[in-house]
Amino acid sequence: MSNTAAIKAENKKKINLLHNKPLIGLIIFSIIVTFLNPRFLSAANILNVLRQTSINAIIAAGMTFVILTGGIDLSVGSILALCGAISASLLAAGTSAFVAILVPLVLGAIFGMASGMFISFGKLQAFITTLVTMTLLRGATLVFTDGKPISIGFEENTYLFDTIGAGTILGIPTPIYIMLAVYAVSYYILNHTKFGRYVYAVGGNEEATRLSGINVDKVKVKVYAISGVLSALSGIIVTARLFSAQPTAGTGYELDAIAAVVLGGTSLAGGLGRITGTITGALIIGVLSNALNLLNVSSYYQMMIKALVILVAVLMDRKSKK
Repeated sequence: MSNTAAIKAENKKKINLLHNKPLIGLIIFSIIVTFLNPRFLSAANILNVLRQTSINAIIAAGMTFVILTGGIDLSVGSILALCGAISASLLAAGTSAFVAILVPLVLGAIFGMASGMFISFGKLQAFITTLVTMTLLRGATLVFTDGKPISIGFEENTYLFDTIGAGTILGIPTPIYIMLAVYAVSYYILNHTKFGRYVYAVGGNEEATRLSGINVDKVKVKVYAISGVLSALSGIIVTARLFSAQPTAGTGYELDAIAAVVLGGTSLAGGLGRITGTITGALIIGVLSNALNLLNVSSYYQMMIKALVILVAVLMDRKSKK
């Protein structure tokens, strides 16, 4: 009996170590960067890293829901761009900030639901469906903006909007609070609600979940809607920070979001992962980008280095899970 208890305790330690690997990696990486450039640990730089990371982290939160079901969403960057452009145009037309925030969020949910419905009821592959959605919405953004930025004037009705993107609370940028709120809600949904259990169940074994009486199609539509809403929210934050909407905004963001989810330990096969790991993965990417900038590494090499780091991390993670 004592041997069995010892084996269980040892297995529990190994599982905890695997779950905390992303966090351990982030800490070690941060220490290395600090030795290379002491400016990294300055309060101003830490806040800058968190603010820059918040956009990718929010998108990655929605991506986590999708990947946990065994899906993928390549349309997040395009939804960000189009919803940001719509938000900017509403404000430029004199609409209240509340409407300029609410409408893009609703549209983000609709875009996500549309992808989810084609995947669930049309039985199309998630990769192909969201690739089509990505291309379609990117084209729609270029048509809507005529390929030009949409600028917002600093008027009374833009105060709330400005606060979302460039405001601070107790010296901390507002996007950081929004990011933490998104992860708090996501953690609660995935760990303390029936829907969260369904999300893991669908990714673990879709057919068994369907046979158990769970509406798998409904779950899938909901997770893509969540991804769409959070992508739209990120678009609003980006637009609010720049006080303009760029037609090319969000290009490549889907890859950073997927990388954050994978670095956080979530399996691309679905059914395995934690939302806390995703925010750690997003921070790893944010710290890496910041470190390369502090070390004056050419932007030509930064994408290559990031890709190699992500590849090594994924290979190591796969090996450890085996």
